[in-house]
Amino acid sequence: MTDIRSFEDSRDAGFGDYVQLLKPRVMSLVVFTALVGLLVAPVSMHPVEAFTAVLFIALGGGASGALNMWWDADIDALMRRTKSRPIPSGRVEAGEALAIGLALSGISVVMLGLATNFAAAALLAFTIFFYTVIYSVWLKRITPQNIVIGGAAGAFPPMIGWVAATGSLSVEAALMFMLIFMWTPPHFWALALFMKSDYGDANVPMLTETHGRRVTRAHVWWYTVAMVPFALALGFTPIGGPVYLATSIVLNLWFLRGAWAIWRRDEATAEADRYKIEKSVFRFSLIYLFLHFTALLVEAALRAMGGI
Repeated sequence: MTDIRSFEDSRDAGFGDYVQLLKPRVMSLVVFTALVGLLVAPVSMHPVEAFTAVLFIALGGGASGALNMWWDADIDALMRRTKSRPIPSGRVEAGEALAIGLALSGISVVMLGLATNFAAAALLAFTIFFYTVIYSVWLKRITPQNIVIGGAAGAFPPMIGWVAATGSLSVEAALMFMLIFMWTPPHFWALALFMKSDYGDANVPMLTETHGRRVTRAHVWWYTVAMVPFALALGFTPIGGPVYLATSIVLNLWFLRGAWAIWRRDEATAEADRYKIEKSVFRFSLIYLFLHFTALLVEAALRAMGGI
């Protein structure tokens, strides 16, 4: 009998495969945080201009995803979680993915510059370069701190949105960047603690593989502690306020409580209760970031209503 999975993996590429090449789940975070960065900026943009800016920032994020999949096709083929991706499954040719990534990179950078300003375009270009070359090509395969470095690329979108609106950087933009940058490691390592990964088979030095779970648990705690000041500091900037501060205090107290519980656990206990705490912290981390940026939007809306 013909194996259904083999049949599916060998079919020609469809529209969904090209969408998957752009890492749509990652792109959704790019779109949301870039939009928030743009909307909370002190300079208002025309709705069409704002939509265009977010569109090309999203395309830049998709370009980074395609280039990352092109470079990582060899290790993706070795891991259960990624071997069904378009390139290792054979549905999209590696050269085709490279061409798509390069084309979208050029289009997104040039068009963002034309639609807004070239400072934003330059920052988008640097983000694509950072994720593709600094993270994917250079550091992902040689350091267990790879997810920390990769987190920087995911932290740039709100900064790009801010620069698209204002033409310059600011403390507020830097703090939004730092919030996502410090959030990424505990978010990812909480997932890594309960997911059975095969990074070791692919020779990728993830922290759980190189230093073990005990060290990873400690890293979750300390990165969470380091994240809190940046999250709270946003509340004392012009884009913050009482709604944001109240939200941030509650969220950070919960995150600290969960990270502390992860740090204090031993592996036998964690495995016995099916890693419930680790799963809970990972799921909460998704809400944590979303609610922080939503609170910034609420503050912006309240300021707009107060100015009417």
